[in-house]
Amino acid sequence: MPRAPKRPRYMIEIPEAEDSSSSSSTCSSSFPSSFSSSSSSSSSSCYPLISSTPSTPEEEVHAAAGTPSPSQNSPSACASPTAVASAAPLSRSSRQEEEEPSTSQALQDTESLPRYVIDDKVADLVGFLLLKYRTKELTTKAEMLSSIIKEYQDHFAIIFSEASECMQLVYGIDVKEVDPASHSYVLVTNLGLTYDGMVSNEHNMPKTGLLILILSIIFTEGDCVPEEEIWEALNVMGVHAGREHCIYGEPKELITKVWVQEQYLEYRQVPNSDPARYEFLWGPRAHAETSKMKVLEFLAQISGSDPRSFPYWFEEASRDEEQRTQARIGTVANTTAIASASSCAMSSSFFCPE
Repeated sequence: MPRAPKRPRYMIEIPEAEDSSSSSSTCSSSFPSSFSSSSSSSSSSCYPLISSTPSTPEEEVHAAAGTPSPSQNSPSACASPTAVASAAPLSRSSRQEEEEPSTSQALQDTESLPRYVIDDKVADLVGFLLLKYRTKELTTKAEMLSSIIKEYQDHFAIIFSEASECMQLVYGIDVKEVDPASHSYVLVTNLGLTYDGMVSNEHNMPKTGLLILILSIIFTEGDCVPEEEIWEALNVMGVHAGREHCIYGEPKELITKVWVQEQYLEYRQVPNSDPARYEFLWGPRAHAETSKMKVLEFLAQISGSDPRSFPYWFEEASRDEEQRTQARIGTVANTTAIASASSCAMSSSFFCPE
């Protein structure tokens, strides 16, 4: 299959730990540029955080001294939102016309509350939601209001929206409403993926967001990506081979060993390459648990557009869906034929004993 034309990628920043005890430096995350975030604020992002300019007088003091502020040292600093502008595939004017009333209200919320206050509350809520994910507990709007939002209840819409988007993109965790009457939510891994890369360590974080990013790059680059291109994208994010990351740990081991062993990725040598070069493809478990269409729908969702806005990828995803459907029909037909043959054999044995 011909490879899709190369597309530049946009960068979304998240803090990166220089070592396992600090999260004061900056890392970022990247999706193909056609899929820009449609966060409820045009200048804010669902990815975490460190603003290039201090937001508060306290941060200005720490910036001048060359030391991280207390909020940057907190565990939740790895998951708080920052200001990033990016171009969506739809024009800004058309997207504004399509905005839901709740989004307009969220925009008004940001205008009446300082950005750093929203960022702090989003970081707190992300930490709270991560705890709920670890303990596999439901949460409710009332619990979030009383435990986290507190005196900023009028700004719940924007805080919850940005925290949910951060959970999706950074950690690969979907915040799903299960009961609209009680506004209760469950936290599950996104796109049907079942492995989050967490171990028993209580400080360990879900890594599904990075896996979704890599699967997305592979899909949009023609189903097969040279290893150097993957690392080029991850390096822009601040994720480097051999360097411990505050969320993803040691990424080379995670990507080339753990996810390969879990069969989410295939990591193979490029034929006839000397010196040896390697490339990534989707592994069998990725094909089994998710699909190209799910990935495309997710990318379109975060860009605030429709999958059909990207005809090349939509055609490829639709072709993949058709092949999956045909494979399922074939499996059912084979199962039915085997069951029928077995039933006939048993009947024949019953009526015609030897």
